[in-house]
Amino acid sequence: MFMMFAMTSDSVGEIIKEVKVAFDVTNAQASLMHSLPMLGIAMSGLLLGFLADRLGRKTTIIIGLSVFGLACYSFFIANNFVFIVSLMTLSGIAVGIFKTGALALIGDISSSTKQHTATMNGAEAFFGVGAIIGPLIVAWLIHKGVPWQYLYIIAGGICTFLIVVAVWVKYPVYTRNQDDSAEKVSVRQSLSLVKNPYALGFSTGAFLYVAAESAIYVWMPSYLVCDAASLRATYDCYAGGAAQTLAIYSVTAFFILRAAGRFVGIWMMSHFNWALVLMLFSGAIVVCFAGGLMGGKQVALYLFPLTGIFMSVIYPTFNSKGISCFPKHQHGSVAGVILFFTAAGAAAGPFIMGLVSDANGGDAKYGFMVATVFASLLFAGLLFNYLKNPTQRQLEKIEASEYGAA
Repeated sequence: MFMMFAMTSDSVGEIIKEVKVAFDVTNAQASLMHSLPMLGIAMSGLLLGFLADRLGRKTTIIIGLSVFGLACYSFFIANNFVFIVSLMTLSGIAVGIFKTGALALIGDISSSTKQHTATMNGAEAFFGVGAIIGPLIVAWLIHKGVPWQYLYIIAGGICTFLIVVAVWVKYPVYTRNQDDSAEKVSVRQSLSLVKNPYALGFSTGAFLYVAAESAIYVWMPSYLVCDAASLRATYDCYAGGAAQTLAIYSVTAFFILRAAGRFVGIWMMSHFNWALVLMLFSGAIVVCFAGGLMGGKQVALYLFPLTGIFMSVIYPTFNSKGISCFPKHQHGSVAGVILFFTAAGAAAGPFIMGLVSDANGGDAKYGFMVATVFASLLFAGLLFNYLKNPTQRQLEKIEASEYGAA
């Protein structure tokens, strides 16, 4: 599921180039293909995340996958810009439904909070794989003269297979909280979680992380262009060879390193202090961003893609530890809250960076300055988390009550 979602979401940049030509839309209009699906995910996660706790994980996942599959297959008849953007928005709403169900399911199949974090890194690693192969499929389709919409037909086929698997696979027994004194599972309960310090803390971290991460795959190609005034993405200043190749495929290099780091993270988070790892890795991101700005394009060419390694384990761990601070009957709701802030960061981060860049002559360097501020705030929060460890007592409490640890 994670891979299928990434195949479509992280291919938007390639698709936008085709849609702008086909439908003669402006950059601002084309940006809706990114921002509206993110808004759909955000609102779906916040307002519908409780479904995983009320209806159960299996039912919620099947509903989300069914809506996503319907949207994908509908791309076959999408012949105007408004219809395309509407389908992308619908797919975002569907992602918010099935992803909160999947995130809650990870808690059900985990035997400890540490295993929960390792499993989450594994799931997000497949997201990283989808982020690599999705743009490659679009590029191959266009090269062969095949409409880019077939990416969604492929995703729809994968979705159909996943629905069949979800129907037949035996899920862990999920029991809703039957305590009459407990707050009913509802939209109101999901909204109330926003005020919880654990949910708010990890959600804020997710917002800052995604805002910084999006600078790489949204604005790095613009920053690495040699002539900022040129409409063509020329990389002549890298003197050919491996450096020029890396400049052209810098985003792909970033995604590869991020995916590889998440697979390594499965082992890493089972053997090391998660708070220490996140603090050190977030500091390394700040160093890479600052070094790439101070050293110029020739230095950024290497340091910016390198952040994929350091970014790899941060978001899955935020998701895991944030969810693990709550009992299992609330996992769907809290996953929805974190997903809301995640999508908000993905939508707001690039937009703010674009505004700052435009205000300074269109130079993407200024957008990366904003990204460096986001990364620095993230590091400050994770440094505090490592030194004070505010979640230790809560995680130990949940470990004992939900996973049977002494």
